Amino acid sequence: MDIEILQIPDVKLVKPRRFADGRGFFQQTYHYAQYAEAGIDVRFVQDNWSRSSKGVLRGLHYQLEHAQAKLVGVVRGEIFDVAVDLRRDSPTFGLGVCALLSEANGHQIFVPRGFAHGFLVLSDTADIAYKCSDFYAPGDEYGLRWNDPQVGIAWPDIRMAPILSGKDDQAPCLAEIPANRLF
Repeated sequence: MDIEILQIPDVKLVKPRRFADGRGFFQQTYHYAQYAEAGIDVRFVQDNWSRSSKGVLRGLHYQLEHAQAKLVGVVRGEIFDVAVDLRRDSPTFGLGVCALLSEANGHQIFVPRGFAHGFLVLSDTADIAYKCSDFYAPGDEYGLRWNDPQVGIAWPDIRMAPILSGKDDQAPCLAEIPANRLF
């Protein structure tokens, strides 16, 4: 596997090796020792699978008391994946990084604790599989507005407004989030 360090060094683009032939392909999507050796030494406790349609934007989400590191990949379709640094003492606080994850490229993104995470579906349908380092805690979920001008994510043009949940549509901008709701 190859690891690409993104603009925020703690966020990593993982490019697992894929072995393909006329029958299809094989790709190992996780091996603790290899990931730990590559600097992703995290104990994952929960796996999630999400399916969404084209134009769905999920996020930007985070948990504070039960902060989650995530290892995100796509098993069908294509997404534009985003991680935003919410660590107040970080030199990259408020900055976001993006990656295209798809069934075709087999890439994954590692998002450490202290980041908001979200994605926009670019294909007709996308299945996203991701590992989390802590359990989902419904009372501890927060959001950051997807189009916050201070963060300035350059979302792809999908020729329509993104499809948002009510919660995501009402998420605050970074400047509106109290310090005790940041890392």
